[in-house]
Amino acid sequence: MSASTPKPSKPPKSRRHKSPTLADVAREAGVSDAAASSALSGAKGSIRMSDETRERVLAAAARLSYRPNATARALAFQRTNVIGFVSNIANAEEPNLYFLEVFNGVVRGATEAHQATCIFPLGGWEEAPKRIPALCDGRVDGLVVLAPYLEDDSTTWLPPRTPLVTIHAGGPLRAQVNVEADDEVGGYAIARHMLELGYRRILCMGGPMNVKGADRRVDGFLRAHAEAGVEVAPDHVIRTWFTAGGGRQAMQEWLQRHRGQPLPEAVCCGSDDIAFGCIDALEGCGLSVPHDISIAGFDDTLMARTLRMTTVRQPLFEMGRRAVDVLMQLIEAQRRGEAYVGPSEIVLPVKIVQGRTLPGPRNTPLNIPSR
Repeated sequence: MSASTPKPSKPPKSRRHKSPTLADVAREAGVSDAAASSALSGAKGSIRMSDETRERVLAAAARLSYRPNATARALAFQRTNVIGFVSNIANAEEPNLYFLEVFNGVVRGATEAHQATCIFPLGGWEEAPKRIPALCDGRVDGLVVLAPYLEDDSTTWLPPRTPLVTIHAGGPLRAQVNVEADDEVGGYAIARHMLELGYRRILCMGGPMNVKGADRRVDGFLRAHAEAGVEVAPDHVIRTWFTAGGGRQAMQEWLQRHRGQPLPEAVCCGSDDIAFGCIDALEGCGLSVPHDISIAGFDDTLMARTLRMTTVRQPLFEMGRRAVDVLMQLIEAQRRGEAYVGPSEIVLPVKIVQGRTLPGPRNTPLNIPSR
């Protein structure tokens, strides 16, 4: 190629679209960066400005299609505006209606507080000492933990600077606030209602041992019998997991052990899921609910409402919403360097929901099928 031959021109470099910055907004509105930041955040700090100036900044941001940088805002205000929701649901084989109802309340509470929600599922509570501290690495402002069950009472691994609220804490966990329903009163109320209807041979299918809520529901069941002067028959208080599978297996085993003996008139269950499992096991033996045996649950989940099952309603939605409300108070108190002055235990009331599964005892007692 001769020296006089022109060199081929290089293709123009593609221009990447550059997002407008805070400085661009300030320049467009004719104010300082600090004033633009104050106007866009709505903060009432040391910078004083007229409504006209604030509107000018907002209009400039709209013209430029400016979007605040979430990471920069989090660093500036020491807030991510994200709360974490921790639950042991990763290995669940069945839909967890209890979780869904509480989670709906958490989402509503977060929406009202203008927060995003991030779910952190655990494969088992034995993961908590490693997983929960790892979640508190700055990605969330605080945590709501649903029904934690920890066999080890040593919770020194809890991050001291991350506000924490539990819902139905089943064992020792040093959260700043715990939200739960009045479990003992619920267990007492449903057992007393069954006794007042005339039931006398009632099988208690309670939740797992050493879980606070489950223990209290069984305590209420026993207190109602003691006050009524009705003795609980031997082997009529059974404990199982808060799942349909747990209720199904426990009922099958109980029926197997008592073949040919009198069938209980009713089953008082520690959760709706346990009740669903019991119904499945009873119908598998050729028994009909409520024609042959009555049943009551505890929770008032969507499935219980659909089946019109007699149950104890605990305000699951409100528990989730209330937990977020308290968590926001904890977060704000920490940000201000102040102490949280609210209650550490919040107990919400329960009530009996009448359904079709508790019509009253049969006139003629039945025996458990021997096959």
